[in-house]
Amino acid sequence: MCGIIAFAERGSVAPHLIKGLERLEYRGYDSAGLAVMSDSVIRTCKTTKRVAELEAKYNSAPFYGSVGIGHTRWATHGAPTERNAHPHLSEDGHFAVVHNGIIENYEALKAELLNEGHVFKSDTDTETIVHLVQKYYRGNFLKAVLNAAKRLEGTFAAALMCIDEPDTVIAIRNFSPLIIGIGKDKTVASSDISAVAEHTKKAVYLNDGEAAVLRPDSASFYNFNGEPVEKELTVLDVGSGDYGKNGMAHYMLKEIFEQPDAVRRTLGAHIKNGEVAFDFSLFDGNAVRNIKKICFVACGSAYHAGVAAAAVFRALTGIASYAFIASEFRYMEPMTDSSTLVVPISQSGETADTLASLREAKRRGARTVGVVNVVDSLIAKECGDVIYTCAGQETAVATTKGYTTQLAALYMFAIWFGRELGALAAEREAELTKSLTQLPHALEIVLRSDAHAKKHASDLKDASSMFFIGRGLDYAAALEAALKMKEITYIHAESCPAGELKHGTISLVEPGMRVFAFLSQPVTASKTVNNIKEVRARGAYTICCAPQSIAERLTDIDELIVLPDIEPLFFNIIEVVPFQFYAYYTALARGCDIDKPRNLAQSVTVE
Repeated sequence: MCGIIAFAERGSVAPHLIKGLERLEYRGYDSAGLAVMSDSVIRTCKTTKRVAELEAKYNSAPFYGSVGIGHTRWATHGAPTERNAHPHLSEDGHFAVVHNGIIENYEALKAELLNEGHVFKSDTDTETIVHLVQKYYRGNFLKAVLNAAKRLEGTFAAALMCIDEPDTVIAIRNFSPLIIGIGKDKTVASSDISAVAEHTKKAVYLNDGEAAVLRPDSASFYNFNGEPVEKELTVLDVGSGDYGKNGMAHYMLKEIFEQPDAVRRTLGAHIKNGEVAFDFSLFDGNAVRNIKKICFVACGSAYHAGVAAAAVFRALTGIASYAFIASEFRYMEPMTDSSTLVVPISQSGETADTLASLREAKRRGARTVGVVNVVDSLIAKECGDVIYTCAGQETAVATTKGYTTQLAALYMFAIWFGRELGALAAEREAELTKSLTQLPHALEIVLRSDAHAKKHASDLKDASSMFFIGRGLDYAAALEAALKMKEITYIHAESCPAGELKHGTISLVEPGMRVFAFLSQPVTASKTVNNIKEVRARGAYTICCAPQSIAERLTDIDELIVLPDIEPLFFNIIEVVPFQFYAYYTALARGCDIDKPRNLAQSVTVE
């Protein structure tokens, strides 16, 4: 969600800005723009289309300079129009800004500035920042920025330029992430590590209430009071990543097929000699034995991973375990204390609601172990301990391998927790761990199941609604499958616990409607079969997914997807994959923008 890129370097900056914006596309955006200091004037180029269109627009009338800022915007305040696209200029044209986050007190600030005669050209909260800088400017760029920053409330990361200091970019941060890269004859600021790592492996992470003054040959740091701050240099342990599609039509399809290797890497990081091991610094065996409740806190697909994890933890540890949507958790007066373990789950490690929930849980004394993909991300830094997934770069907005690697990490954590607690017999632990190591191969088999999805895509593309049902762990799979469908096809797709159908939802079932059912759990499969019969009796066409051992006993269904038999507790990780294909091929048949679906962002850094 929104991306910042800024450079101060020796050379023409615009090509690097455009390349950096391409790195940020996966985050989701509605518009894009850049500004360059050129011939003592700040020149801008914007589009409400893709970065490729921005590049073409720039190339038609290029301008050159060695300092610049760029942005991909996901609209919050103001429609996704060119006038609302970043960068925004001050009224006098002396300053430019790009901004991630939300300025919560912008209305009061804007009213004050309007009363003083300022004229606004956009509907955004962001433009308030650059007008404040103009207001406070008395020849000292840094002082003006800091005076403005101290008046801002909310979440923000921003980068600014001033025509009086043509070799300088100033970056500020409060809550929203911002990384500073320090390279040879260049400095770079970005909201995303991937855009920095391409240029340098030496980086500094800004903390809340800090600013960076960037020039081609230097970077200096201050708090918002203007006092110098010493920062620790970090050597990034990620490369620029594999950003190509490997000959596939879309990043999403490529990333679906990368799941076996991604899960294999995630498991390999913590399974040694047939045993799950974590090198936690704080959460040891003694801490485990003091835990009475476990809360998985996340958003979107990560929340669905949490739903599955809660069920697995209950089964393997006997501890009360629950999944919470992060935006609800932080405001529900969560009953957490030192006997509570809170597990924030986030692919990016910067999801705003999840981070806020983590901070609230810590304030109340809870233990924390994070599950994230990005090393040194905000959630990773603020958790007591962290389990890194090894998904690698995920470019498509709709997550696939990010979700399955989260499940793999959480399954390992459950086994480890059960052992440390003394709730797992050694024989059962060994059996479960062996089952984990078989998951990558099972995923490779499941990846051959796309024929079903291809077959039905032409029929599904005109559907107005569809349902996904299951019980227990199968309901967690139904949640994720429905989300994938609605995310990239724009078709209404609803998930429902199978037993809850008859309590209202079944009134929406009509002849010809597609109902997808999950039947992986032996204890509930027969009950779900009864629910399938209920919707078939009302004219629905049912497509069911089950392991071989259950599938061979099924009757009275319309179509069956048969998957390999694996440990039922872990089946969620493979049964969702065929429905990633269903979403993909249906979106393809509908002509949707699969990798960058409308209105969505992968990294959601605002509440």
